[in-house]
Amino acid sequence: MSRSIRFYYDLLSPTARGLWLALKLGKKPIEYCPIALRKFEQLTDEYKKINRFQKVPAIVDGDFHLAETIAIIRYLADKGQFDEKLYPKSIEARARVDEFLEWQHLNIRLACSMFFRDAWLFPINGLAPKPKPEQIKQLVEGVENNLGLLELLFLENDFLAGPNLTVADILGASEINQLKICHYFVDGQRFPKVTKWLERVREATNPFHDESLKFINHKAKQDNVAKL
Repeated sequence: MSRSIRFYYDLLSPTARGLWLALKLGKKPIEYCPIALRKFEQLTDEYKKINRFQKVPAIVDGDFHLAETIAIIRYLADKGQFDEKLYPKSIEARARVDEFLEWQHLNIRLACSMFFRDAWLFPINGLAPKPKPEQIKQLVEGVENNLGLLELLFLENDFLAGPNLTVADILGASEINQLKICHYFVDGQRFPKVTKWLERVREATNPFHDESLKFINHKAKQDNVAKL
């Protein structure tokens, strides 16, 4: 009997968290292998044998090792690990999902990652001082410029790629939810479509959605200079 695919993740990572959510919704056999980024387990020699880039997420399927979230999504979809609605087989429907995944990498994901890194991750680990108010303002502007684009370009329907929840929604929402740890919350008056969309994603993916954010929500309630 063949072994289950092994999935390496940490729910602190928005991309790994999004993939974890998609896999939970797929309800297919998979071996979940947590990697504690806060303990630098991704930098061990043992993990380097799993993923030469020493990041999460990663998967191992027999002798096949794969990194990078989008590549993993496509591979697992072809292996039947997801509900077809999450990553459609139809060429046009799949292309629409891919369009957002490619767009977000240098937009929503980049802006949110920089905010998370500069406002929380680096200061909390002593790698950089806490940013000054003007720096925070610039980080917020970067995020909100992209929220505006999301509002304008992608939310004509209930979800980003049409009427159904897809991995585009799961990954996009995961990036935005990451900012709760920085005490940033989307302004429902400025971005009503984004706010309602985030709630639809939450409803469509619960109870796994709330479970995936336990660590983020816990840290968000603490002083942002506390150690990981």
